[in-house]
Amino acid sequence: MNPAFPRHQLSPQPLPEGVRVRLARLVYDDHRAVAELTATLTGRQASGLEPLPYEPVLLAPAVLRGYRSRIRRLPHDTRHLLLVAAADQQPVPAHAFLRAVAAAGLDTTATDPAEAAGLAHASAAGITFGDPWIRIAAYEAASAEDRRAAHVLLARVLGGAAESALRSWHRGAAALGPSRRLTVELLAAAAEARRNRQPVLARALVQRAAELCPDPAAVPRLLAQAAADAWQAGDSDRARHLAAAVRDNPLRGVLSLRCGTATDAFDDLLDAATGLAPSRPDQATELLAHAVEAAIYTGDLRRCREAAAVARHHGLTPPGTLDGLAAAVDGRYTDARDALTAAARQCRPDDGPTHLMHSGIAALLLGDHTQAAFATARAVAAARANGDIVAVPQALEFRTYAEFWTGRPHAAEAAALDALQQAHETGQDNGACHLQAALAMFAAITGDADTCRARAEAARAHALPRGLGLAAALAVWALAFLDLSTGRPAEAAARFRALAGFGPGHGHRAIRHLATPHYVEAAARTGDTRVAAAALADYDRWATAVRSPADLALAARCRALLAPGADADQHYRTALDLHAAGTRDFERARTELLYGSALRRLRRRTEARDRLHSALEAFLYFGAPHCAAQARAELRALGETGEAGATPPTDIAARLTAQQLIIARMAADGATNREIAARLVLSHRTIDHHLRGVFARLGIRSRIELVRLLSP
Repeated sequence: MNPAFPRHQLSPQPLPEGVRVRLARLVYDDHRAVAELTATLTGRQASGLEPLPYEPVLLAPAVLRGYRSRIRRLPHDTRHLLLVAAADQQPVPAHAFLRAVAAAGLDTTATDPAEAAGLAHASAAGITFGDPWIRIAAYEAASAEDRRAAHVLLARVLGGAAESALRSWHRGAAALGPSRRLTVELLAAAAEARRNRQPVLARALVQRAAELCPDPAAVPRLLAQAAADAWQAGDSDRARHLAAAVRDNPLRGVLSLRCGTATDAFDDLLDAATGLAPSRPDQATELLAHAVEAAIYTGDLRRCREAAAVARHHGLTPPGTLDGLAAAVDGRYTDARDALTAAARQCRPDDGPTHLMHSGIAALLLGDHTQAAFATARAVAAARANGDIVAVPQALEFRTYAEFWTGRPHAAEAAALDALQQAHETGQDNGACHLQAALAMFAAITGDADTCRARAEAARAHALPRGLGLAAALAVWALAFLDLSTGRPAEAAARFRALAGFGPGHGHRAIRHLATPHYVEAAARTGDTRVAAAALADYDRWATAVRSPADLALAARCRALLAPGADADQHYRTALDLHAAGTRDFERARTELLYGSALRRLRRRTEARDRLHSALEAFLYFGAPHCAAQARAELRALGETGEAGATPPTDIAARLTAQQLIIARMAADGATNREIAARLVLSHRTIDHHLRGVFARLGIRSRIELVRLLSP
C-alpha cells in the first residue's frame, strides 16, 4: 500500500460527495455497512482516484457474518426456500420463485421461522427479505451444491419467450466449469438483454461467460464488454475494476474522461479510435467525439488538430465541433464558424445523445443559445428514451448552460442539481466537478457568497489533480464575478489576470474568452485596461466572425467601458440594440446598469432612471441581489429609493406601464405567453421580458400571485 495514502482510522477525513453517494448506494444505505466499508478504504479509494470494491463479501463482511449466523440457525427447509428466493432475485428479479416452489413441491409454510426471526416474510408475490443483506446472506450461507441446484430449478421453470436471457443466466450460474456451448449461449443472451436495455443483466451474463470461457485469449475481450455493460448500468466501480484488467480497452479512455485523470483520456481515446477505424468506423467516430470532449474538459484544445488528422487519415466523419475547434485554435475564426454552424444544425430527432450533445456544444460556442437549449433538451430526451442513464447527466450538464443563457436561471439550477445527483450516482465524478463549478457561478449571480466559495473550492480541489481545466477555470470565473458584483473590482481583475495565464489542466481558453466582458469591466473600474483591451480585440474578432448578437453586444459594451465620457454613449446604444436580438438577458441587464450609471454621471437623469429600473427588474427576476443592490444604489444617487416590494392591489395600475398592464391581465386570465404574443402581434420573447418586469414591479414570483392581485 502506498504510504502517501494511508487507510482511514477512527476519525477519517470527510469523503468527497461522489464517493459518499456511491458508497451508500453500494451498501444499500445501511449505516452499519457504511461505517464498516469506510474504515477499510485506502486513501486513493477515499479520494475517488481508485474505484471502490463491489463484491458483497468485501463491502460489509461483519454485517454478512451476523446475518449468515442467524440464517444457519433456521431449519433446513426454511433455508432452502430463502436460497431459492435469493437466487431468483439476482442479478435482476426473475419473478420465478412461485413457479419454482410449485415445480419442486416445496412447502411454503416453511418460511414461518424466517418470519418469526424477522428475516423475511412470505406474500402472494413470493418472499420479501427484510434487508438486502439478508438476501445476500441467504445465498452466501448455502453450499455450492445447493446454490447450483437452486439455479437449475429456476432455469427449468423460466420457459417464457421473454425469459430466455434469464434462463441462460441461471444455466450459466449452475455450471460446474468451462463450457464453450454455455459461453456462446450466455453471450447471445447478453446481446438480447442489451437490445432490451437491461445492462445489469447483460453485464452479469458476459462476466459469467468470461468465467466459463475455455479460450484464455478470448477472456480479455469478454471482460472489456462486461466493463462496458457495467458502465452503461451506472455501476462505475465495477466497470473500472473490470476495465483495469484489460489492456487496449476502448472504455479506459471514457473512464479516464468521466471519472479518472482527464489528461490521460485524450491519448487513450485517440489510440482506441485509430485502432478501431479500419474495422469499426462507427465506434471509432464515437470515440473521436469523446476525444473532443476530453480536449474541451482539459482545456487542451490544440489537441483537436491531432484528432482531426486521425479523422482525415481514416476517412471518418467526426462531429463538427472537432473541425470547428481545430480551426478556432489556429485563429481561423470564419472556418470555425462554418464548421460549428453545420454541427449545430445537425439536430435530427433520431440522432443519438452524443451527436445531439455536440450539436448543443457547437451552438453554445456560436452564442446561439436558443439552438443550444433545443439540441441539449433533445439529447436529454434521447438518453432517457434509450435507457442510457450514463448519458443523461452529461446531456443535462450542457443543457444547464443553455437554460441559463436563454434567461431561465431557475431551470438551469434545477437541471444542474438534478445532473449533479445523477453524476454522483453513476460515478461520473468529473462531470459532477463541472456541475459544481456551474453551480458556483449560479451562486455568485444570486449573491450566495458562502455557497459560491464552497462549490468553487470543491470544484478546484477535484479538477486540478485530474487536469480538468474547464471546471477549474469556471470556478475561478465564478469567484471573480462574485468579487465584481460585490464591489471588489481589484480582486476580480486579479483573478481574471491569473485566469489568462493558466494553461491546459488549470485554465481554459474558452472560459477566458467568455469572461472577457467581466474582465474588461473590472479593469475599467481599476484603471488597468491595457491587458483587458488586448483580450477584447480577440473577443471582438470572434464575435464579428460568428455574428452572434449576444457576443457583439458584449463587445460593444466593452468598448463603451474603455471609451472616455460621452464617447461611450453610442457604444452602449449599439450594445442594447444588439442585446434585443440576442438571448443573454442577464448580460443585457448588466449593460443597462452600466449605461444607467454612465448616464447618471453625465446628468441625463431621465434616461438613467429608465435604464436602471429596467436593470433592477431583471436582476430581481434572476435573483441577483448584489447586482440589484448596485442598481438601487444608482437610483438612490438619482434621488429615488430604488425599493421594490409587494404592491397593494389598488396601486397596480400606477406601478405598471400600459403595455405591462394589458399583458398582466391577459396572463391572469390564463393566456400563455405565445397566445399573448399572437394577440398583440409581438414576439414571445418580448412577452417574457414584459412579464418579468411585471413580476419585479409587483414583488411577486408566480402567475398564481398575479391572479390573486388582479382578481376583482
